Amino acid sequence: MKHKRIFNLVFALLALGVVLLFAQIKEVEPPPPPLTQEKEKPVEIMSTSSKKQRFLTTLVPVVSRVHTDLMQRYLQVQNWLELGRKQETIAKLKSEYKVRTDPELLQALKPHPPSVALAQAAMESAWGTSRFFVEANNVFGVWSYNSNEARIAAEQQRGDKTIWIRKYDSLEASVRDYYRLLGRSAAYKEFRQLRMRSADPHELVKKLHRYSEKSHEYSKELSSVIRYNEFTRFDDDPY
Repeated sequence: MKHKRIFNLVFALLALGVVLLFAQIKEVEPPPPPLTQEKEKPVEIMSTSSKKQRFLTTLVPVVSRVHTDLMQRYLQVQNWLELGRKQETIAKLKSEYKVRTDPELLQALKPHPPSVALAQAAMESAWGTSRFFVEANNVFGVWSYNSNEARIAAEQQRGDKTIWIRKYDSLEASVRDYYRLLGRSAAYKEFRQLRMRSADPHELVKKLHRYSEKSHEYSKELSSVIRYNEFTRFDDDPY
């Protein structure tokens, strides 16, 4: 019996030692994060609503700022033309936008509503999640044909030819280049003519069918994106 009592005492002391050891280890471990603290989720597992909200938070201020700047320039050039001033500057702008007449220049310079730009940005960048958007600040999937400019290769090819995508220094540079592209490309002549008469985004997108191989289906999709996401609210008050 005496040996049994000694054995039980030793066993209890050992058990107590183990408990104290684990208690010490637990004390030096960092406390777990609070339940309300969430880590930023990878893009691929973000909800659609989260992707859209992040896209709008990022792009709306940029598009609004560019649109405001371009509208101010348009009004300024319009004033110069009426007064016959800044002829040298006017000539340079006509050369840049590949136009000859004053009306054509104004068509080229007048910016279309932010809702149209946002809808195209959403579709072309998959709500700001595409590789082109992330790696190249390329919001609108604009191609590159100049080997001397910054660009990245697309993962897909056309036959044996590599497709190159322009790389921009910033999202704002991408948005400005997009407006410039639609202002000077022959493919969007009817679009430019229409935006002088109408600011209705659902009418304007009908003239953007040449932006995509989807053709007129692309225009319908743009209109749906504008309507479903109520993008026209950014036209009434861009700030």
